[in-house]
Order: sequence, then structure tokens, then C-alpha cells
Amino acid sequence: MERYNYGMIGLGVMGRNLLYNIADNGFSIAGFDLDGEKVKELQDGATSEMKVKGTGTMEDFVSALETPRKIILMVPAGKPVDAVLESITPLLSTGDIVIDAGNSYFQDTNRRVADLASKNLHFMGMGVSGGEKGARTGPSIMPGGDLEAFHLIQPMLEAISAKVGNEACTAYMGKDSAGNYVKMVHNGIEYAIMQLISEAYDLLKRGANLNNDQLYQVFKEWNNGEMNSFLIEITRDIFQQKDSLTDGYLVDQILDKAGAKGTGKWTSEQAMEIGVSIPTIDIAVTSRILSAYKEERVQASQLYAEKEMVSPENTELFIKEVGDALYLATLISYAQGLALLVKASEEYNFQIPLKDVVKIWRGGCIIRSVLLEKFYSAYTKDPLLSNILLDQDISVIVKDKIKSLRKTAAYAASNGISSLGIQTALGYFDAYTTESLPVNLIQAQRDYFGAHTYQRTDREGVFHTSWQTAND
Repeated sequence: MERYNYGMIGLGVMGRNLLYNIADNGFSIAGFDLDGEKVKELQDGATSEMKVKGTGTMEDFVSALETPRKIILMVPAGKPVDAVLESITPLLSTGDIVIDAGNSYFQDTNRRVADLASKNLHFMGMGVSGGEKGARTGPSIMPGGDLEAFHLIQPMLEAISAKVGNEACTAYMGKDSAGNYVKMVHNGIEYAIMQLISEAYDLLKRGANLNNDQLYQVFKEWNNGEMNSFLIEITRDIFQQKDSLTDGYLVDQILDKAGAKGTGKWTSEQAMEIGVSIPTIDIAVTSRILSAYKEERVQASQLYAEKEMVSPENTELFIKEVGDALYLATLISYAQGLALLVKASEEYNFQIPLKDVVKIWRGGCIIRSVLLEKFYSAYTKDPLLSNILLDQDISVIVKDKIKSLRKTAAYAASNGISSLGIQTALGYFDAYTTESLPVNLIQAQRDYFGAHTYQRTDREGVFHTSWQTAND
């Protein structure tokens, strides 16, 4: 009986596309899904060159694999993963590897690593970014966990991942659930950049009165320059999509209520938990929540009539300033996410290599951008860099664009255009680059009402004062 190199459980679009990608690269692979129709679709869609096998039962699936078995799960996060593990682990042998390629919460992965280790099995969490198309043609892949297990699957991962030059967009992300954690933060940064792009769109549409054809040209020019990235590229294309149900453009018919799947929220919660400031990511999550209050927003817009919009005096200059503001705010969003990875690596002993993180994000993933080349250079010079804003070369870029960020934020505020992402990116930068913040007053207040103590600037130690009450 022929044995297959890999197995895939979960044959939805992502799982099936990733399976075909693996088969395209010369590996044999068996697939299983509880839905028999998906197993049939797998077989029907495979080419004659692929060594692919669909299986009808978990027992047939496991017996079809060579040992040590290397099984990839592409199922929804949470209980479905636990259900699969409960079904399959009794059928596995010592040294077999199970790889969760979904967006699982990192603490769930830690629990599963420990559970399978007690059964002499390897469990890995692996982030995969690039969507359905990326899964088929080359995603960015973020594996973490057992290093021995990683080395066994490394040749396959390097073969199927996206490439930048001759470099594969995959690398070992660190111990335990590091792969899931890196993917979680990737998604948090994704939230922030999407929020910032939507605000730039709003400023150009309502402020400069640009139509969709003009917006297409602006984003096309941006994508042809230093802002080249996947999200700018697809935004460009969105403005050209005509609506099949009306005579207009599709983007204008889409309801302004954004969905979310939870990874952005997890990123914010984690930052709060371990003490890292990521306000632009936080506000992107909050903005999606706020968008859901459509009926209340309509009511409020009628109650608080909009003031008259003042168009920019020089449209061409305004477009450039908005572009520079978007670029810098995006850079700051990356800085926040990467700072979270630095702290998390220390907190959980992940040993995350930041240089490799930005290296594999350069291709295949949703937040891929030429800007990441500059980050890669920074971490190559200093792998222990705590915040990308502390890099000398990055500071040159920031200094060149900070005035545009300030002017764009000011224009939005004075004209009543919501720009929560842009404002928080600027606020983070100003706070991070301020030597003395006014929180000395907060510490005084805390000590006044709660005896929480404070430290002094002129001597060591912890102090408490019996504060005097004013007599007036």
C-alpha cells in the first residue's frame, strides 16, 4: 500500500488550496474531511500530476500516511481543533506530528502541545497568511513549536511558501505557540493598516472630492512607489469594480459595518495583559465595533448636523500629504506590533527572531510591503532592537513625513472627519518621543486618593505623602 508524505484534515477552500500547493511541489498528500462532498471535490480538482488521495474515514486517512506521520489541520479554531485531536490521537504513533494551521489562540496551542507531548506526539501551531489565493500559490508561513518537528517539515514549507528573490517566506518563529502568536500580531497590524487606508480614502473622497476613478489613479501611483503593498494594491483594484446590480461602483453599495474574527481583539487583549502600548491596533478593533452601531450613527448624524467641509486649497499637495501620513501611520502600526512581539518573546520565552519575522512577511502575506525591507535591514543591524522607531535609518523617514501626518490629522479634526487611526498613530509617536510625560500628575493623584505611592526624579526609593486639603 502506497504511503503519503503528508495529511490534511479540513478540505474547505483554504485546506484544499494548501493541499494542492503541497502536491504541486512534489509531495504526496492525503486529505480527509467529515463532509464527503469536500473529499470528492478534492479528488475531482486534482491534476494527473498530483499525488493526492481523498479518504473517507479517519482510520483510512491515518493508515495512508508514512511515519512519522505529518498531519496538517485546517479547521476552525477552538472546539473543532480539540474534537479532531480527540479523534485522531488514539490512532497515532510515537513521534507523529500534528500541525494546526488555523488561527488558534496561542494559549490553546500551549495546552495542546503539553497534552500531545504526554502522549509522545509533537504538536505545532503554524500561522498561514495570504488568503485563499496565497494558500494555493505561496503564502507566508509562520511555524512555531518543537524544533525537531519543524526540521522534518521545513523542506515542504520552504517549497510551498511565497518567495522574495530566492528566499522562502517561512522560518522558525520560536518555541511553543510562537507561530500562532506571530500570526495573531500580524492580523492585529493588518487591522490597523486597513483602518488607516479607510481613513485616507475618506479624507480624499470627502475632503478632496475625488471620485472612484481618481481614487484608483491615486492608489495606483502610491502602489507604484514607496507604498507598494498588498493592501494598497487591492484597494486600488476595488475602486475599479463595477456593481453588477446597479450602474455604479460596488464599493459605494457596500454597507459600512465591518466584520471581525477575533484575532485583532486577541492582539489588543494580549498587549494589555503584558503591558505594551499598541493604540493604533486597539483603535482599529474599536472602530470595527463602532461601525456595527449603524442605526445609532444615523440617528446621531441627524442630531449633530455636519458642519460645512472646507476643501483643501491645493488638491495635489493634499493628496501627497495624505499619502505621506498614511505611510508614516502604517510604519508606526508596524512598530507597535513588533514591539509587542519583543515583549511577548521575553514574557513567554518564545525566542522569536524579529529579523526572520519581518523577512517572511515581505511576501505572501496580507501585510506584505516594501517597507518591510527597511525593517529587515534594521533588525539585521540590531536583532535586539526593542522598537523600530529607535533605528537611525527609520528615524530619517519619520522626520521626513511627520509634518504631513500632523497636517492630515489637523485637517481631519477641524473638518469633522473621523480619523481615529491617524490620530492615535500620531499620539503614540508624540508620547513615545517625549522625555517627560504628564503622568507625574497621575501618580500624585493616585497617591492622594489611594496611597499608591510614587517615585521621585531626584532620589531613589518609593514615597507616600499625606496630601493637604485646600482651605478655600
